[in-house]
Amino acid sequence: MRYELIIFDNDGVLVDSEPISNKMLAAYLTEVGHPTSYEESLRDYMGGAMHRVHDLVLERTGQRLPDDFDEVFHERVFAAFKRDLEPMAGAMDVLEKLTAEGVPFCLASSGSHERIRVGHRKTGLDKWFDDGRIFSSQDVGRGKPAPDLFLHAAESMGVAPDKCVVVEDSPLGVQAALAAGMDVFGFTAMTPVERLRDATRLFSELRALPDLLA
Repeated sequence: MRYELIIFDNDGVLVDSEPISNKMLAAYLTEVGHPTSYEESLRDYMGGAMHRVHDLVLERTGQRLPDDFDEVFHERVFAAFKRDLEPMAGAMDVLEKLTAEGVPFCLASSGSHERIRVGHRKTGLDKWFDDGRIFSSQDVGRGKPAPDLFLHAAESMGVAPDKCVVVEDSPLGVQAALAAGMDVFGFTAMTPVERLRDATRLFSELRALPDLLA
């Protein structure tokens, strides 16, 4: 195989969380005085860490979000995850196959460790990801599109960046992977192809991933 490490994004790649979280983010931003549609939330914030929400709102309006914005938002999202979250179609099959074939993989997400764990417990993905294979934007100073998170994951796993491939569904994630000197496979199940056009290659069915790695 060309790669020594597969780095998965989490939201929208392994768990079907993007519709849930972006609908709730759009609603909450609107509630606190910054009207935002679901489509605008996907366009502006999908794949980014929470600091991106604060930065863009401040840049566009000159106003800061409430001090408890993150806390309230995460409480709402976690409650929704516990009710409704599902793994992405094919995720279990892919992880099972990679494990059986001895292919190293890990996860690097803009979400917090708590968010990742809540989702994995609900979906059963915690079977494949112990603490040593989970990396969050909390672990580094800057989230995507900065390369810091992916570089941190590669270093922690002991693999050179040019031997890694990232699986991403967001333009911010694609930018971060390329900036880290890694190949990136753009997952287009939910994201329009044109928004991921800078990826090394594109694919739309998660079950196809193992064959693409050969």
